[in-house]
Amino acid sequence: MRVAVALRSADTTAAGGSGRGRQTVAAFDFDGTLTDIGSTFPFLISLRGLLPVVGTVVRLSPALLRAALVGGTAADEVKEKVFHRLLGGMPVEEVDRRSVTFARRHLARHLRDDTRRRLEWHRRQGHYIVIVSASPECYVSPAGAQLGVDGVVATRLAVGGGGLLTGGYEGKNCRGAEKYARLIVHLRSAGLLSGSAGEQPVLWAYGNSRGDLRLLNAADHGVDAGRLGPLGRLRRFPRLSQVAGTPGGSGGRGSGRRGGDPDHVA
Repeated sequence: MRVAVALRSADTTAAGGSGRGRQTVAAFDFDGTLTDIGSTFPFLISLRGLLPVVGTVVRLSPALLRAALVGGTAADEVKEKVFHRLLGGMPVEEVDRRSVTFARRHLARHLRDDTRRRLEWHRRQGHYIVIVSASPECYVSPAGAQLGVDGVVATRLAVGGGGLLTGGYEGKNCRGAEKYARLIVHLRSAGLLSGSAGEQPVLWAYGNSRGDLRLLNAADHGVDAGRLGPLGRLRRFPRLSQVAGTPGGSGGRGSGRRGGDPDHVA
């Protein structure tokens, strides 16, 4: 997808403020950022049971290992293969209904206190909050509703004839560059982007893996919410603990000084 508008603004005011009256957007990754573990495999287990999921993982283990090592399109492709095997042919109404239950239970068990507090801080400032995730929209959306966010951008599952899931993506896996592209589309549809660079919102972005790198590079304030510290791929960005622990929430700019790093499926 070609994106003509860059979100990075020329604003140099304190990061907690709206920047000369402009809107501020806070974009949070889901897995490993708002929650403390990944959600895709627990979700699949909740739908299909442990043994079918384990069997699929075993059959696709070479491709899954390669995806873990190289990321990028390899991760996108093997994730879709997993979905084909486990979700293909399931009624979308049943998946949507069970997704609501999964989202509620997953947040109850795995929501991180530190990022929850940070999300609530943005809400108190009147900022526009959006979750941007590579996980399936069917459960990230109800999770976002429970958290009270303003929008959700996530991987969509394709629906075929008879209201059955095909097991494929509708569009692309929402990770890496696609996260940023989809966020731009979402913000434009919400009326938060204009044609004037001086009127663009100030963007905070929170992530934990290299799948979030493009988004953090594009943000005015990128924040590393990962647990690996100096070993993580986002180590050049301010840590969540640093940002949340400073007056006004200002952690400095996460600039786009380096791009093009490979992306994991997140």
